[in-house]
Amino acid sequence: MAIDLHRMDAFFRPSSIAVVGAGERPTSSGGAVLRNLRLCGWGGRVIPVNPKGGVIQGLPAVTSLREISPPADLVAVLVRPEAILDVAREAAATGHRNLLILPGGFSEAGEVGRARDAELRTLAADQDLLIGGPNCGGLVNVLDANARFAATFFRDVPAGGPVALISQSGAIAEEMIAASHRDGIPLGAIVSVGNAMHLDLADYVEYLGADPKCGAILLYVESFGEADRFREVAARVSRRKPIIALVGGRTLAGRDAAFRHTGSLAMTADATDAFCADAGVHRVATLRELRLAGKVFGTHPRGIGRRVLVLSNSGGPGVLAADAVMQAGLEMIDLPSDLAATLRGMLPPEAAVANPMDLLADAREDRFGPVLAAMLDGLRGRVDAVLMIHVVPFMVDAAPVVTALAAAGASAEVPVLHTMMGTLEGRAEWFAKLESAGVPAFGDAEEMCAAAGMLSRRRQWLADLSSGSPDVVAV
Repeated sequence: MAIDLHRMDAFFRPSSIAVVGAGERPTSSGGAVLRNLRLCGWGGRVIPVNPKGGVIQGLPAVTSLREISPPADLVAVLVRPEAILDVAREAAATGHRNLLILPGGFSEAGEVGRARDAELRTLAADQDLLIGGPNCGGLVNVLDANARFAATFFRDVPAGGPVALISQSGAIAEEMIAASHRDGIPLGAIVSVGNAMHLDLADYVEYLGADPKCGAILLYVESFGEADRFREVAARVSRRKPIIALVGGRTLAGRDAAFRHTGSLAMTADATDAFCADAGVHRVATLRELRLAGKVFGTHPRGIGRRVLVLSNSGGPGVLAADAVMQAGLEMIDLPSDLAATLRGMLPPEAAVANPMDLLADAREDRFGPVLAAMLDGLRGRVDAVLMIHVVPFMVDAAPVVTALAAAGASAEVPVLHTMMGTLEGRAEWFAKLESAGVPAFGDAEEMCAAAGMLSRRRQWLADLSSGSPDVVAV
């Protein structure tokens, strides 16, 4: 069905929400939704709905939707499956038009579920109801730090930032929320698609593609729904912001598992590759790669060029990074002779003045900072990104180094990515300082290089698109 994107505002930025099935216990689904609305600091009107009425989690409750006037922008439905149709009928009768149904028990649930699904579809069509779900984990929108919303029973909300995840798996969504805090992924929206009775993958991609607060879209999918429509929508959106997909079912065993999970018939690996290429979608192979994509595309959605410089204070990680750079399709540039001479005058004689650069283990801020500045100045127009590695030995205070590199990265004319390795007692603080300066921080140099490779492929795809290349493929 054709969806009015403006109507989807009721799901992402409502001014009021009724929670049908609200409960006091935060471990119940209805209680968890109330908890998360409070946890995210949402400032809209929350109306718990429970036949017992009273006060639930400090909020006055009503016994039915009939007591709510004017109707809520969104109704979150968290009752047992056999009661959902009654809630939908009451919603239709009382002017509540937008329903987010989290429980299952529909097309995925045998003959009884399919009958319930058909009846709900008929009611929705007759009464102009718009349904998200059913059988989903809900929706979180904290893309805008000043308008945080979370209608979900997930255990936490993401860290916030310009990256959105649309997922056909609640467990993958939960993991990405955890990773947003653990790994510094700037994740600001989570959409659990569920059965997609009305709002499907393409609708969410189109909506988030039009949201200026969203800079990149991650997908976990097992099927693309209406494939032709998804391809058309994604091809348009991917020109403005990257879409990165982890597609489950790359093997026969995986496709069988996807069918048991969602009832979807997954494409073969080759067919999926071709489909993603047509849609302008970059396909990643693992959840690890999806996390990496979320980290770097949140900062650099337009990607980077291929020419990179590796600046390290340790030989071994520099060697591994050089290998990883080449494997990622990047280019290790040579240092011009005049710049190399300048750097030799700044460094101890044991330092390796080359690419990768080895500043030696005892490098502090008075070595890292000036060398980085000299290299950025001397390579202006000849390097597309700097990949830094800082191994922290026992005799060096890392905090001043981090402060200097964060300041340099924030003002650099090219993207700077940074890896910190070793025993990092201040890891969370140091990574946060770097990332707040626009410098994605990693605990592994090879992951940093792989992420830079993703960014480079995005930039090349955009360049091919701009030139009208007939061979343009996915990012």
